[in-house]
Amino acid sequence: MKIRSIIIFLTIFLFSCSTTKTGENIQKANAHYQLGISYINDNNIQPAFIEFQKALELNPNNKEILNAIGIIYLLKLENYPEAVKYFQKALKIDKNFSEASNLLGFAYEKTGRFDEAIESYKMALSNTLYKNPEKAFNNLGRVYYRIKKYDDAIDAYKEALRRYSDFHLPYYGLALCYNAKGQYGDAATAITRAIDFDPLYKGDKDKAKEDFENKKLIAKGEEEKDIADFIEILRY
Repeated sequence: MKIRSIIIFLTIFLFSCSTTKTGENIQKANAHYQLGISYINDNNIQPAFIEFQKALELNPNNKEILNAIGIIYLLKLENYPEAVKYFQKALKIDKNFSEASNLLGFAYEKTGRFDEAIESYKMALSNTLYKNPEKAFNNLGRVYYRIKKYDDAIDAYKEALRRYSDFHLPYYGLALCYNAKGQYGDAATAITRAIDFDPLYKGDKDKAKEDFENKKLIAKGEEEKDIADFIEILRY
């Protein structure tokens, strides 16, 4: 009986120590994560990346940490395969993590994997609790535009605007779609609305045109064509 009591005591003690250690690790991981977020907000990418890696070592099953690392690979380092890997890991932990699904779609899109991008965006939208569905609808519209499914793209952009009527990005997308379909009046109306709502321009078309011309000098590929189309539409 005495030996059994000792075994029970040791088991409880060791479990308690383990639980305490786990709790401490989670707290430390959260501190590193929050510090990483502050670095990101200041556009200090490498320190943020280091803090997120430290957080992940302490709490490897935290979807937010995995998502944050994926964002750095996607938007800052432009390492799309690594971004895909981290977003997929986050989704293994929580398949309803719509923010990761949306970002995974964008990573697929950047590598030309459009079918997988569409699937990921739709996965994000399948979650009725997703707080920012307008983002996924806008991204879905852009992919449909890339593969020349203009009517599907227009529908997706309009769905984005139904959820956030002042969102400027879908209006830019609509301008491109209408321009591609030869609906030049609609394209001109859409880009006017885009510039009205865009916080960079606040309705100033001259400022927008000058900015587009400057961006076109360094843009490449599809982005360069999009900007050239915007400049053309502003002449209508």
